[in-house]
Amino acid sequence: MLGVIGLDDLQETAYRVLVTLGAAEVGDLAHRLALPAPDTEHALRRLEQHGLAAQSTARPGRWVAAPPHVGLGALLTQQRHELEQAELAAALLAEEYRAEAASPAVLDLVEVVTGANAISQRFLQMQLGAAHEICGLMTGTPLAVAAHENHAEERAAARGVSFRLVMDRAVLEHAEALPELRAALDRDEQLRVSERIPTKLIIADRSLAMVPLLVRDSEPSALVVHASGLLESLLALFETVWRTARPLRLGGDATTVTEEAPDGPDGTDLEILSLLLAGLTDASVAKQLDVGLRTVQRRVARLMELTGVTTRLQLGWHAYAQGWVAR
Repeated sequence: MLGVIGLDDLQETAYRVLVTLGAAEVGDLAHRLALPAPDTEHALRRLEQHGLAAQSTARPGRWVAAPPHVGLGALLTQQRHELEQAELAAALLAEEYRAEAASPAVLDLVEVVTGANAISQRFLQMQLGAAHEICGLMTGTPLAVAAHENHAEERAAARGVSFRLVMDRAVLEHAEALPELRAALDRDEQLRVSERIPTKLIIADRSLAMVPLLVRDSEPSALVVHASGLLESLLALFETVWRTARPLRLGGDATTVTEEAPDGPDGTDLEILSLLLAGLTDASVAKQLDVGLRTVQRRVARLMELTGVTTRLQLGWHAYAQGWVAR
């Protein structure tokens, strides 16, 4: 717990015991810690350097603990000061970066990262640097980064970063993936499954994306895309796959992962579609079905969102293609 202020586990344990005792000889403290006396004395010397322990002036060989609110308070103050200096330096660097990127060159909008280690490190940086949302498309054949290789996803979720991930069905066929999926669902991540994922993809805060480059007979490489038209296209690709994918949820026993039933139109939706395709207006459909005009419009808007279309003409074609209505 005190590692953030520079104490290792042994030093923290020694300090806790010394605080409990108030003062102790090296031999007595070594006995309580079940450690050799030289190791115990070394730990006490380190505590002395941190201002957490001191040798008694009245009894040589006896060590006294510094009051926690004094010793630890001084270390915390120092840590806060160093953190403030680091935050200031980061703010200055960010300002310099923004000034430099105000008119970025075309080549600066895209980076090529080569090598499995470099890709894994960049993937880790994107998760650790995300502040709001991470979107991703996952395939069943990891190229360079496996979900279990780091805990960045857990740390990002703990910071409040939301996750929307779509995976192809092949991922569910790997037994080792199920514990990871259950853990992700427990963290309230949104997971969906699709029959086919066009490519691997990760997008952080809608401002940075990484997509693999599949080059035969060479080491793995990936493309890192900054804010640009290409990034907008990748965002649109993700949203398209997300809309058509089926949600995953935990099974009733909380040990299995299952797919939710597809969110399709109900009977009233199908009646509305049939009447609209027959040429009736929204008002006529509402009167025919004895429902409110706003109900008809709301249901049509939901169907357009569900199918990912922007016009009613597209909705009609989709309805025919899915067999929702007959010709």
